[in-house]
Amino acid sequence: MKIGLLFGSFNPIHIGHLIVANHILNETDIEKVWIVVSPQNPFKAESNLLNEYHRLHLVRIATEDDNRIKASDIEFQLPKPSYTANTLIYLAEKYPDKEFCIIMGSDSFRNLGSWKNWETIIKNYEIYVYLRPGFDFKNDKGAKAIVVKAPLLQISATELRNNIKKGKSIRYMVPDKVLEEIERGGYYK
Repeated sequence: MKIGLLFGSFNPIHIGHLIVANHILNETDIEKVWIVVSPQNPFKAESNLLNEYHRLHLVRIATEDDNRIKASDIEFQLPKPSYTANTLIYLAEKYPDKEFCIIMGSDSFRNLGSWKNWETIIKNYEIYVYLRPGFDFKNDKGAKAIVVKAPLLQISATELRNNIKKGKSIRYMVPDKVLEEIERGGYYK
């Protein structure tokens, strides 16, 4: 089984993430998408992050009605900060019968050269790259890259958090169940 790994903080998950996952499943040979919640991304300040278990819970409720998409807490069991290279080694050992590949935006692909052990990643894994506005795709690293033109929305988690702080609505930008949970928990206020 071929599984696409969509890594991120998901702080919070929004419909843009879910549209990309759905499009990848519809238009490629990937059979499942695991949304890998990173407890601590080495490139992001931890102070801006909602608790990792709350973020994971939001991803779980966003995806619970779609058996093709799974929330993954795999990085919760690994040392922090989370490095994709370490996660891939762990997954290969734990699930030897599965074929893993990576899903990322063209913005993240541009930064791939700054990742830990990025050479090993591009040598051993296919990378499905969805184009993000303002970030042209150039495969200057020799990766096994497949470009996917997914429908894109101009939604950012930062914008969502700022709207919540200002008391503005984020309705329609996150699944209804996620919105209800954010409001119930008083997240991002």
